[in-house]
Amino acid sequence: MSNPVAATAVGPMVLAAVEQYEPVPRRLVDDDMALSFLPAGVRAFTRTARWSVVRRLLIRATERSGPGLWSNLTCRKRYLGDKLTEALPHIDAVVILGAGLDTKAYRLARHSTVPVFEVDLPVNIDRKRAVVRSALGAVPPSVHLVPVDFENDDLAAELARHGHRGDHRTFFIWEGVTQYLTADGVASTFEFLRSAAPGSRLGFTYVRGDFIDGTNRYGAESLYRRFRVRSQLWQFGLQPDRVAAFIEPYGWRLIEQAGPDYLTEQYISPTGRKLTASQVEWTAYAEKC
Repeated sequence: MSNPVAATAVGPMVLAAVEQYEPVPRRLVDDDMALSFLPAGVRAFTRTARWSVVRRLLIRATERSGPGLWSNLTCRKRYLGDKLTEALPHIDAVVILGAGLDTKAYRLARHSTVPVFEVDLPVNIDRKRAVVRSALGAVPPSVHLVPVDFENDDLAAELARHGHRGDHRTFFIWEGVTQYLTADGVASTFEFLRSAAPGSRLGFTYVRGDFIDGTNRYGAESLYRRFRVRSQLWQFGLQPDRVAAFIEPYGWRLIEQAGPDYLTEQYISPTGRKLTASQVEWTAYAEKC
């Protein structure tokens, strides 16, 4: 794939698929569709994780890149899924910004007709459509695929063109995207989110600003070299104590944040697994005033 940002869509889904080979009490995230959404070659490789020794090696390799990264990438999916389930009786639509190969929309379609709009780069949307047809036969009627360039396109206009109504209370999921955008790109998306209907919800992940500027690398030297030095793909960051003030001018109230302590207490410790969570990435959850 020629677009380096689009290419990052596979990695988190590999981790989610690998987790399905863990016994249920030890599993960090449940996603029975994850494996079927992966490219064929990656799917074959991922199947080797049915052996526990392979899973341990995969986790160890990921941890060398960034200590706690395995837990963050899997637990953030669980956290956002939990929040969506809680909010479902009170929302009218779901918008997933930067959907990648995520399966939430398709698992939700099994038991709900709430419309879901999957927004991503055109190259990712084309791939997603092909993946879904291969795995499920067709895109469910409740799911709408929306190609958008976050830096240049009018997000509201593209969503409206695909059937999203601005007056609908919407659950927005913005997972694993903000660090790849410029500050202007993030601001333009929040300008769009400013017009969200009262009662809408927003769950988004971000990389810490002090990691982006190199002040604190939190033991993730390899991750820093890969995304900040060599590829320079990661551009935007926030500090956890600045999130509330950052989103407030756009009409959003911070409800809570899932940092490493939260992920450890809520998801990792109950499994009994000897894993840590990283300081590098956090997840914020907010409500539209």
